[in-house]
Amino acid sequence: MGKIVAIVNQKGGVGKTTTAINLAASLAILEKKTLLIDVDPQANGTSGVGIKPEEVEYSIYECIVEAVDPKLLIKSTSIPNLDLLPSHINLVGAEVEMVNFKNREGRIREALKPVSPAYDYIIIDCAPSLGLITINALTAANALVIPVQCEYFALEGLGKLLNTTKIIQSRLNPNLEIEGILMTMYDARLRLANQIVAEVKKHFQSMVFETIIPRNIKLSEAPSFGMPAIIYDADSKGAVSYLSLAEEIIGKSK
Repeated sequence: MGKIVAIVNQKGGVGKTTTAINLAASLAILEKKTLLIDVDPQANGTSGVGIKPEEVEYSIYECIVEAVDPKLLIKSTSIPNLDLLPSHINLVGAEVEMVNFKNREGRIREALKPVSPAYDYIIIDCAPSLGLITINALTAANALVIPVQCEYFALEGLGKLLNTTKIIQSRLNPNLEIEGILMTMYDARLRLANQIVAEVKKHFQSMVFETIIPRNIKLSEAPSFGMPAIIYDADSKGAVSYLSLAEEIIGKSK
């Protein structure tokens, strides 16, 4: 059974999709069979591994709303060991359509049961919200990775996310664990960034990953070429950092 990792923070612009793409690619490079699931209607996770959203005929939307077998929808990528279950703009309306569904919070969990055994890791890229689709992702996951930007408002909303996680654990998914808080967009030259990292580590201690993701131009450029950073420029600081994160997560799984 694959380890299912949801990348979640309702705050936008903290590096969720960058983390999902590059973590999934790094796990694949480390010879772990990996599935990236894009549940953000913006579909940036889909385009970020080289698949054009406008060319996607069927997506995670069909899995969630119409209970289509995901095995029929999973696409191979150009990266060995990395597959994708793509997103589509149709997903925007899914939450409204699911309102009267039975077990509406468990649709992704049910969809993944037939495919999970084929993968070592399943990475879910969530939208910046705590809506029904994100609740589905948390209900399906074993582990939660929370990207937090190294800036003044870093802790804004983090308490709400942790409270939501406790509710999910108590009511829907007792197997959900917080894998870690990931500090992103770190600039060592800024005193404030160092203060934020110190403050987060003081508050959350062992919950914070050792790996810190730096601000890196290659991480910003790579998606425009439809590539994870490790394919675009394997020697860049961003690529090396996400490879380190993948190794840290693998180490926790042993």
